[in-house]
Amino acid sequence: MENQIFQLQYAIDTFYFLVCGALVMWMAAGFSMLEAGLVRSKNTTEILTKNVALFAIACIMYLLTGYAIMYDGGYLLSGIEAFDIDEVLASSAENGFEGGSVYSGASDFFFQVVFVATAMSIVSGAVAERMKLWSFLAFAVVLTGFIYPMEGAWTWGGKDVFGLYNLGDLGFSDFAGSGIVHMAGAAAALAGVLLLGARKGKYGPNGEVYAIPGANLPLATLGTFILWMGWFGFNGGSVLKLGDAANAHSVAMVFLNTNTAAAGGAIAALLTARILFGKADLTMLLNGALAGLVAITAEPSTPTALQATLFGAIGGVLVVFSIVALDKLKIDDPVGAISVHGVVGLLGLLLVPVTNDGSTFSGQLIGAATIFGWVFAASFAVWFLLKVITGIRVSEDEEQQGVDLVECGMEAYPEFMGK
Repeated sequence: MENQIFQLQYAIDTFYFLVCGALVMWMAAGFSMLEAGLVRSKNTTEILTKNVALFAIACIMYLLTGYAIMYDGGYLLSGIEAFDIDEVLASSAENGFEGGSVYSGASDFFFQVVFVATAMSIVSGAVAERMKLWSFLAFAVVLTGFIYPMEGAWTWGGKDVFGLYNLGDLGFSDFAGSGIVHMAGAAAALAGVLLLGARKGKYGPNGEVYAIPGANLPLATLGTFILWMGWFGFNGGSVLKLGDAANAHSVAMVFLNTNTAAAGGAIAALLTARILFGKADLTMLLNGALAGLVAITAEPSTPTALQATLFGAIGGVLVVFSIVALDKLKIDDPVGAISVHGVVGLLGLLLVPVTNDGSTFSGQLIGAATIFGWVFAASFAVWFLLKVITGIRVSEDEEQQGVDLVECGMEAYPEFMGK
């Protein structure tokens, strides 16, 4: 009877893990639509090409090297073919049927790999409209196959940081990846943006900041809603189990807090934009919702729903000021990715000890510094090598023409382009 109960729990947990992974995979569509909406029409095809290609690269590189680096194992198809339920039952009985997570190793890999792709998707929007496609894809190989797995090994993998210290022992906690995924992606993006420079015409000689509107705000709005939906898998799947009452309740709370944090971030950003600019800025509203989601990702299981709303609202206010501040520093980020995922990702980490007494502020700070420092330094080195070897930026004439024709040989909206 105990074996039958375990097998049922194994099936439920594995199925839940796979469904959540599929929801996170759907976030790739959200990033694609958001970025396609916030860039100019002449750069749409290339941004879509980047998002599809980076997802495929992430899947292959995490299969080849990333999973092994992060979890000391690796992933072999033969391992699935040799699946033995009796062996699984014996191992679980030895460790206690109630202890640990109960799911297929294949589902664990699938859930992990879509997180890797999410981190790389963050980079795509920040470097949009002026980066060479093939340089971007070359960077994607290194980030998803090595840079991300290294910091993932120190955090979720439990390994010591270069043998010096263990973040878990210091009180570091990041439930679903405000720092491990989102701030890491933003750090890689920032390194690229600093070497890449701003888009032509974005900043004036005397510090002026000129808006470069996106081509399709309906698409950007659709992308935000897709990301909002996918985030239930992102945070909910990180509970890791569903097949018992306690974990089922935890999943429900995570879903509730994820949703309400996004709502709080959206409203707070909308009100902040109204106060600062005198208008209801849709792009700030969209980024506010995403900021709320990023803020709650580090710990969505322990806050109350009202606390989650407040945390999301803080993220929504912060993201507006961050986007304005980065523009003043002439750090050109067409979609606000560095602010949403980096600045608010740090906020999410620092909010964890407010409701989770298993973490410490010092541990969160050290963890954040470790993640950001490693990803930024390693990414800067890779971007710099690419800049020296192949170049990372298209020419001024190519930027003016649009990277769709230059890099992809086709236009996203050919009927509406001037001839």
